[in-house]
Amino acid sequence: MTADDLVSLRRDLHRKPEPAWREFYTTARIVEELESRVDLDELHVGPDAIAGDHRLAVPDDAELAAWYERARGAGTDEAILERLEGGYTGAVAVLEKGDGPTVGLRVDIDGLPREESDDADHLPAAEGFRSENDGAMHACGHDAHATIGIGVIERIAESEFSGTLKVFFQPAEEVIGGGKSMAKSEHVEDVDALLAVHIGLDHPTGEVVAGVDGFLAVSHLEATFTGEPAHAGGHPERGRNAVQAMATAVQNLYGIPRHSDGATRINAGVVEGGSAANIVPEEARIVAEVRGETTELMEYVRSNARQVLRSAAEMHGCDVEIEPGAEAPSATSDDELVSIVADVAARTDGVDSVLERDDLGGSEDATFLMEAVQENGGTACYVGVGTDHPGGHHTSTFDVDEPSIGYGVDVLAGSIERVGLENR
Repeated sequence: MTADDLVSLRRDLHRKPEPAWREFYTTARIVEELESRVDLDELHVGPDAIAGDHRLAVPDDAELAAWYERARGAGTDEAILERLEGGYTGAVAVLEKGDGPTVGLRVDIDGLPREESDDADHLPAAEGFRSENDGAMHACGHDAHATIGIGVIERIAESEFSGTLKVFFQPAEEVIGGGKSMAKSEHVEDVDALLAVHIGLDHPTGEVVAGVDGFLAVSHLEATFTGEPAHAGGHPERGRNAVQAMATAVQNLYGIPRHSDGATRINAGVVEGGSAANIVPEEARIVAEVRGETTELMEYVRSNARQVLRSAAEMHGCDVEIEPGAEAPSATSDDELVSIVADVAARTDGVDSVLERDDLGGSEDATFLMEAVQENGGTACYVGVGTDHPGGHHTSTFDVDEPSIGYGVDVLAGSIERVGLENR
C-alpha cells in the first residue's frame, strides 16, 4: 500500500466509526480491503474469528440492530453483513508463507461513543472525513490501527518472511470486551510470538516505544441497591433509603486501603438513583471499576469493593445485587521481542527516537491475547507508535498525524520479518 492508500483507507474508516460489538461496516470494509489486496490462506469473519461465549460488555439487541441497519444503509456488502449479525464482529486474517514461526499481530477496530468536533481547525472536519455517525468517533486511533494491520499483512505477503502471519482485527477494546473472546479462540493456540500496537499514547510522531508495560489489570462492576419507598415528609421512617446506601458505598469505596505490593485504583464512574425530592428513594445504582498493577492487586481491590457494597446496603437496611462486568489482566512485554522491535525501529526511515520501554498507566484487553500466548510458551510485546495528536485520547478533537501510519507498518512488518528469520 502506498502512503496515499493508507491515508485513504484510514479516512474512510474514520468516517464510519462504530462502538464496541457494533463494528459492522468496519469489519466488512476490512474484509473487502483484505480480499482485494492479499491472497490469504484463511479469513475468519465474525463468529468464526472469536469465541462468542466469551464476549464481554455486549449491548442489547435493540442497540445492535440499530447499528446493523445503519451499516446496511451505508452500503455494506450484504453477504459479509449477514455473517456479523448479532454483534459478532471482527476478523482474523491468516497468511502462510512456508516453514517458520506463527506470528500474530493484534489491532483493535472499534470507535468511541462521543461526538466529534466540527471546529474548522479540526482536520477531519476541514478535509471532509469527520464522523458521519452522530454520537460516535474514532477518538483513540483505532481507524489507524486497522489500516496498519492491512498494510502489514500486504507488506508481509510481498516479503521474504518464512512462517505464518495471523492478524487479529479485534472488536470492542474500548469496553474491554473483545480481547478475551479472541484469546479464547482457536486462532491464538499456535501463535509463537504476538505483537500488539497502539498509536499515540502521548508520544510524538517519529518516536517508537518498543515495549509498552505498566498495564493495569481492570474489572468493572455494577451494584444495584434496592430499598423501600416512602413519603419523605409524612413517613420517612417507613422507607429504606437506597441512595443513602449508595452514598455510603461511594464514600467507603474510595477508602479501601492502598497495597504495599503496587499501585491500585478505584473509581465510581456512574452514581444515580431516586425519582423526586419528596420520595425516599427505593433504588440506586453504582457503576465502578477497579484496577491494579497486577491481576492479584486488582482482585484485592475488587474483593474489598464487594465487601464495602454489601456492608453499605446492610447499614441502611437495603439489598444489593452486584453484577460483574468486563475485565482484563495485566501483562508485560517480553525482552526478546522488545529487543527486535527496538532494533528494527532504529533502522526505520522516519523514526528518530526509540524508547525501549514505557508504562501505559492504563488498561488494555490486548493483555488477554498476550497472556494466552505467553502461557502457551510464546512471547508477546505491545508496541507504541508515536503520533502528534492535537487533542488527547478520547477527546472530540483527537486526530492522528497520518505519516505515522506508514511508520507503524514499516516497524511492525520489519519486526515480523526479523522474528521469522531468527526462528527458522
